[in-house]
Amino acid sequence: MSETRPIVAITMGDPAGIGSEIVVAAYRELLSSARPLVIGDADALRAATDVRGSDLDVVAVEGVDEARFERDVIPLLDLDNVDEIEYGVVREDYGAASLAYVERAIDLATDGAVDAIATAPINKQATRLAGSEHAGHTGLLAAATDTDRYSMMLVEDDLRVTHVSTHVPLREACDLVTEANVFETIQVTDRALREMGVTDPEIAVAGLNPHASDGGLLGDAEADEIRPAVEHARREGIDADGPRSPDTVYVQAASGDYDCVVSMYHDQGHIPIKMLGFTGGDAVSGVNVTIGLPIVRTSVDHGTAFDIAGEGVASEASLLDAVDLAADISRRRTEMGEEPTGSGVGQ
Repeated sequence: MSETRPIVAITMGDPAGIGSEIVVAAYRELLSSARPLVIGDADALRAATDVRGSDLDVVAVEGVDEARFERDVIPLLDLDNVDEIEYGVVREDYGAASLAYVERAIDLATDGAVDAIATAPINKQATRLAGSEHAGHTGLLAAATDTDRYSMMLVEDDLRVTHVSTHVPLREACDLVTEANVFETIQVTDRALREMGVTDPEIAVAGLNPHASDGGLLGDAEADEIRPAVEHARREGIDADGPRSPDTVYVQAASGDYDCVVSMYHDQGHIPIKMLGFTGGDAVSGVNVTIGLPIVRTSVDHGTAFDIAGEGVASEASLLDAVDLAADISRRRTEMGEEPTGSGVGQ
């Protein structure tokens, strides 16, 4: 197997959730596209092998250079932060552990030891108990990498969505719809699409108000903030169109009319993605990508699923997609002539 496969650091997520078991379930299949290195706790990962009835051997390593990427072992950077495994509960020590996994992964990516990061879900209540000021992974990653211009992109089959704002109250989200914020989101979206192999991205920009304000009858954000941002983007050579009516633009994008939709707030973009992600049954598919970072980071598009943690029934589909996309973006960044971040292809 070619050693040009990118090294992808997979953070285990909250020890009380399904992260460790979906890593175990996905691991052998992940080897086809990446060299997956897990960051977490050995006790939790070994417990997950029991939950899934897996014969994989968890092998703790002290550094990336010690990892063996083979079908019979899971290489693990063991941070040894967890003393016991209790599924489905919110605990401060579990929140602290999940944050430590992500922080170590960021350090490895920025130091060039790995090519990309893929994260299993954390629990926001637990990380807040542990003292985190961030509502999730995205803000933490941006702060740790000193990134000002970034966005969350969700990918589900042919539909891609980015967001001007994410985890803020809706009243605050409306205030964040400014010309500068919308333009910057369009800009990082265009760059991210090119890194995903879209040669000439066509980007739709959703309105904030119903029917994109219906010519000013239902609000002024479209005329005052969104349309000027779209015009600015077009002057910069970006193929942006909008503001488009939010009640139809996602259908148009999913049908192939656009490569991505820039959404104005969290639920405006998440609802159509989650609708598509759940159509295949109980398992959620889709990928969350933090765009605009100097490192490559993807994530599963679901939560910790405390209600089924430890039962061995959680689907690994989203993790498979997340690692595959992380590896693909890492390769394309190298092909585009960007400085490689890790020891794999050159996430």
